[in-house]
Amino acid sequence: MWRFYGDDVAGARRLVDAALAAGITLLDTADIYGEHHGFGASETLLGRVLREAPELRDRMVLATKGGIRPGVPYDSRAAWLGQALDDSLRRLGVDHVDLYQIHRPDLLTHPEEAARALDDARQAGKIRAIGVSNHSAAQVQALARFLPVPIVSQQPELSPLYVAPMFDGVLDQAMERNMAVLAWSPIGGGRLMKPESDRDRAVAALLDAAAETAGVDRAAAAYAWLMAHPARPIPILGTQDAARIARANEAYRVRWNRADWYRVLEASLGTKMP
Repeated sequence: MWRFYGDDVAGARRLVDAALAAGITLLDTADIYGEHHGFGASETLLGRVLREAPELRDRMVLATKGGIRPGVPYDSRAAWLGQALDDSLRRLGVDHVDLYQIHRPDLLTHPEEAARALDDARQAGKIRAIGVSNHSAAQVQALARFLPVPIVSQQPELSPLYVAPMFDGVLDQAMERNMAVLAWSPIGGGRLMKPESDRDRAVAALLDAAAETAGVDRAAAAYAWLMAHPARPIPILGTQDAARIARANEAYRVRWNRADWYRVLEASLGTKMP
């Protein structure tokens, strides 16, 4: 829901309906999303949808994020996280979210303080589970040290064009801790659909070969490539096109064999695996 904002409530409802109809139940937003249209714009629009159709709430896993503060830029102090969460709940028009994530690590807040704020909110019933976004494996470990409950999710940038989490310990830690991996920008910020470099085109060509075999589009092949990893990444779609949302579950029609999967990785890295 990074680009989910504005005043077209009917159009926003169509996007939510398209996702739920396709079996997509995780709706992931953040207080910073839509900032250029006003801080909290994405949450506000989703809140308007839920006020018009409150029955949708029970059909979704509602996730949001806090900890980015315009002009600061990061703040995970207890006072700010508490205020940010309350503001998110107000904009969404709900009394709790299923998953609350620290959006980016705040280097000036001790993880014990952030953990205390998150667990206070959990015990108050405002959040059901705790996650992080854009955290290193070490930062996750430090935060987890002070929490009485597990961190259930990690949200890294991850795509066939950005594979760093496969090598920097983020996906390994997710598997070790049984954390869900929510992959943002799974088609490389759109670059897989409009390749800009020889590397982009090489990766796209390999995805196209798999897509053609399965009778799907390149995006579905990219989602399937991510989902083939044993950490079981969940691609976070950024599209605002209901038709593309409806086709996203075609990813399940793609079957990557080991050799072809590694060819995509090698094209992304620009080198053969050692």
